Amino acid sequence: MDETNVQLPRSRMALLFMVMLVTAAGNTAMQSVMPSIGTHLRIADVWVSLAYSWSALLWMLLAPFWARRSDRRGRKAMMALGLVGFAVSFALCGAALYAGLTGTISGLSAILLFAAARSLYGGFGSAAPPAVQAYVASRTSRAERTQALSMVSSSFGLGTVLGPALAPLLILPGLGLIGPFAAFTLAALVVLTLLRLRLPNDDPRYAGRGEILGEPMSASSNPSIVESRNPEGDHLHDDIGHDQHSADSLTGRLRWTDPRLRAWLAAGTLGGQAQSILLGVVGFLLLDRLGLRHQPDAAAGPIGLVLMGGAVATLLAQWGLIPMMKLGPRTSILWGMGLVTVGTLGMAAGRDLHAIATGFAICSLGFGLFRPGFTSGASLAVTPSEQGQSAGIVAAVNGSAYIISPAIGVWLYNHSSWSAWVVVEVLTILVILICLIGIRRDTPA
Repeated sequence: MDETNVQLPRSRMALLFMVMLVTAAGNTAMQSVMPSIGTHLRIADVWVSLAYSWSALLWMLLAPFWARRSDRRGRKAMMALGLVGFAVSFALCGAALYAGLTGTISGLSAILLFAAARSLYGGFGSAAPPAVQAYVASRTSRAERTQALSMVSSSFGLGTVLGPALAPLLILPGLGLIGPFAAFTLAALVVLTLLRLRLPNDDPRYAGRGEILGEPMSASSNPSIVESRNPEGDHLHDDIGHDQHSADSLTGRLRWTDPRLRAWLAAGTLGGQAQSILLGVVGFLLLDRLGLRHQPDAAAGPIGLVLMGGAVATLLAQWGLIPMMKLGPRTSILWGMGLVTVGTLGMAAGRDLHAIATGFAICSLGFGLFRPGFTSGASLAVTPSEQGQSAGIVAAVNGSAYIISPAIGVWLYNHSSWSAWVVVEVLTILVILICLIGIRRDTPA
């Protein structure tokens, strides 16, 4: 069977897209209303920020574990577990905060219960993204993998920027600021039902196998079919024809220090920190530059406009530029970080809505190139039997960016705004240097 252009059916890609989109959008919608909720509860901003840190730490620690479990229990099972963890966490977080806002419990009790419920997302919600990525990677050819993974990555990126834009529309009568929690809990349950009904079961006993020849993106990088048989002599194939083998024959545990991944993970870590700082600062930047500190409700429209502009730029990169220009992983990262460097200068110097929105859109275009470049580069650097572990490490790297960096970025901005921009610029330049020195040039497949 020719695997040079193996693709997933559009209906499955749409479902996988929704799994990632609903969790990312819900998560960032929550973050957009939490400052207002914290103010109502009379909780200091730093404690509101730290309530996210425990969840992000759990995400980073447990994502690789769930990815390894997906090699044995199946990708679909781990996606379902992640959605359940998200829905339960969101419902409990909303309930705790609602009790605090109505005076049933104290503000301190509400934020502590929120942090405890939030940890369910970090602990169990982290099972879904690596399972989605591994599902795609093990069911697409190398020729299609970068584009397929960019589609998956775009769903998470789209949710990250659309969540805060949708949040004001979800502040419903009777629920107020808790509206986004209720809306995204229901959305997660709907996606979970569709996942159970529409996505075919994958056999948890086997992992996709293919032989990778040559360096990633080289002329000989397409996987070839390696014939495998079970003890009875029957051929083992997944639903697109990948040969498979018993999980018992999987390679050893993939480590973060693996020479194949080292440069990719360094680039992904530093670039992710830069993105998390910008996302953490942009709302406060608009409040200050537009003079809306004393009327924060009026900032919802401008903030939503800027974030939606960033969403369009991200989609342009991942749905347009990468497939149209057939950018390889290294090239995507270099162009992406170059654009972020320029866009950050625009945000730092911007004094009105147009200038800030333009700068943020350029940054979003850059991150739209960077993230799928990092994701596909890490995937292509390892063998098909290591895809689950690689996906878990990538998810952990992405999660680590949100442990403390947004709070540090806001702290730097509040104490000296220029220092936050300098940190972002340094991080992007370091990523560029890592790519130039530590990662080999892409060779068209």
